[in-house]
Amino acid sequence: KPGQGDFLAYSEKVGSSDIAFDMVPIAGGTFAMGSPASEAGRGDDESPQVEVSVDPFWMGKFEVTWQEYDVWNTDEDRPQSKKPDGMARPTPAYMEMTFNMGREGYPAICMSHVAALQYCKWLSEKTGHFYRLPTEAEWEYACRAGAKTAYSFGDDPAKLGEYGWYSENSPRELEDGAEPEMAYHLVGKKKPNAFGLFDMHGNVGEWVADQYYADAYGEAHGKAPRSNPFMELKKDKRGRGKRWAHVVRGGSWQASANELR
Repeated sequence: KPGQGDFLAYSEKVGSSDIAFDMVPIAGGTFAMGSPASEAGRGDDESPQVEVSVDPFWMGKFEVTWQEYDVWNTDEDRPQSKKPDGMARPTPAYMEMTFNMGREGYPAICMSHVAALQYCKWLSEKTGHFYRLPTEAEWEYACRAGAKTAYSFGDDPAKLGEYGWYSENSPRELEDGAEPEMAYHLVGKKKPNAFGLFDMHGNVGEWVADQYYADAYGEAHGKAPRSNPFMELKKDKRGRGKRWAHVVRGGSWQASANELR
């Protein structure tokens, strides 16, 4: 486990519950972040490619499930915001946030970036180990798993269905005979990437720690290799910034193959 000198995979319980999650060690390294000019479907904010190095870190083997997230939602012992660094209780959902797509074993959705940060903070306090959102560089490094192609398994989107849920394979049959509708799916049912991580392509999109800037890669160009980059919130002279504009990676069950690159 972390803190014991061994960089190994491990499983940890969520608080005092019987719910557990798995963490996978990701060896650090250097890679080209972003997409090459020759890659089909690329956007202007994916370039230029930048040489980036990241230190070793752990990444969740699966997307965070509702069972894990619900422990936080229902924790009566969670510190409240009576002190400056306290964590506020999540706002009660105004409706069933699974939208009848399934709960047990399915990925948690519909949380804000702030809620994701607070969940990590709560998890750190409950377990005694430090958890946080990955940076965008860490996420891409973990997703690529050594690949230099559009997807972790190559460039052919025809193989995407073996590794992720997206717009072409996410529709599910309904019992009442109605038209199939797109939905998320149980975590870990597709093939993992070379690092042993599941659902990095599709199912649900993942928050990362970084603020979104359309010129983030261009701003870093020529400064390679960048070590553990992190795009922080830029504030104006009044100390204000667009706090909502954070990066989401990976694509979802509703996304096209191009959006899962």
